[in-house]
Amino acid sequence: MPDLHRRGIRGISPGQRLSARQARTAPLVAAFGEWLQTQRRKISAKSRLGEKLTYIHNQWDGLQTFLTDGRVEIDSNRVENLIHPIALNRKNALFAGHDEGGIAWGRIASLIETCKINSIEPFAYLKATLAAIASGHPQSRIDDLLPWNFRSSS
Repeated sequence: MPDLHRRGIRGISPGQRLSARQARTAPLVAAFGEWLQTQRRKISAKSRLGEKLTYIHNQWDGLQTFLTDGRVEIDSNRVENLIHPIALNRKNALFAGHDEGGIAWGRIASLIETCKINSIEPFAYLKATLAAIASGHPQSRIDDLLPWNFRSSS
């Protein structure tokens, strides 16, 4: 299935992606589902392979989500790549010298990575946000300062 996505499904609109998946991928998934059921009838559920087949069976509905919603990616590679720096920063925060320092570090790192996810330059965001807070931005509207609401003045 990954080969199907290399051949043009990634990067197109959700509607087009859904149509392509229904035409090309859904029959493959259906055939795999039939194979899975056949194997589950043949193999003891208590064997290691049987346990793995049962696991796949139990995840089947979630596995098929990408066939009914064109917005859903077939894999989580993008998300995993996005959260890797956050996990690394979390580990680094353990060495911040103090619990409060680690918490502050984690918050800043989270804001920086959220900026990156939203294609915002982190330094510009932090500079503008800290300036807004210093200038008396109302606490009741703090959500306006979250990275996905940031509008660069440049």
